[in-house]
Amino acid sequence: MLEDQLITAGYWFAYISLELSALFLGISFLIGLITAYIPPKKVEHVLSKYGNGIFGNVLGSVFGGLLPFCSCSTIPALIGLINIGVPFRIAMSFLIASPLGVFNLAVVSLFFVMFGPKVALLYIAFTFFGAILAGWLLDKFGLKSYLKKVRVVGGHDDAETNTSEGSKRWGALKQKMRYSWGFTKSLYFQMIPYILIGVGIGAFIYGFVPEDLLATYAGPSNPFAVPVAAAIGIPMYVRTETMIPICYVLTEKGVGIGTIMALIIGGAGASIPELTLLTSIFKRKLLIAYIASIFAIATLTGYIFNFLVPFLIA
Repeated sequence: MLEDQLITAGYWFAYISLELSALFLGISFLIGLITAYIPPKKVEHVLSKYGNGIFGNVLGSVFGGLLPFCSCSTIPALIGLINIGVPFRIAMSFLIASPLGVFNLAVVSLFFVMFGPKVALLYIAFTFFGAILAGWLLDKFGLKSYLKKVRVVGGHDDAETNTSEGSKRWGALKQKMRYSWGFTKSLYFQMIPYILIGVGIGAFIYGFVPEDLLATYAGPSNPFAVPVAAAIGIPMYVRTETMIPICYVLTEKGVGIGTIMALIIGGAGASIPELTLLTSIFKRKLLIAYIASIFAIATLTGYIFNFLVPFLIA
């Protein structure tokens, strides 16, 4: 029995590790090209110039969800947006969408491969709308006054590669592709330990944890599973690349898809390292409101996913 479980877990580990590695390398290369062509300084300029009305929140969510910022680079970018005069509500939508990876090709592709296109598209829709609405509400409640005055000089280095004015298009493209491949290798070697840890935990769950146990306590029939998962996810610092393979196995073991979404959104949107950085620019009331926004997005998304289970598996 133990030998069979080890073989099952080992096979799952090898198969998923190779699949995710191939996917991650391809998507990272595309992300590198995006970063080369759309550096943060250009994002700041567009948001400050065209961010009028609710359309500004849409733009903030698009840029935040598209660009591959980690929490360490999101915070300086947020300060840069505020310092050049980008409205508070737009900056908040940017901040919420960025760690959730609303349009991040790597995150969305992992969702697509492991959970299917319906789940991937619904994740995009709910987190995108949540970022827009939360940024708008934080501003409507007058929380801008709880933003500390902080200025960062050189807080983020643009990822743009410069070419001489007379360079030909092909030469410029080759330079950006070389940058993208260097970015891909660097990012892969940084991320592969997290991916393997996630796959390893997933393999253990897949091979050794009884399905009935997880289905009973975290299945869709438990109405408290979703908010508990959101609350557990918020203090966690687990990269999305690590969390998705674990969550894929949890769904195989009977954990509700809504519980999975709440855990992912809570963990990605308000991890301890990010909240620690935010204390340097947020006063307590704004920080609490930000955490509450992430919790609300995670919980509501989780319940909606559970409600749509018949559609998702159709």
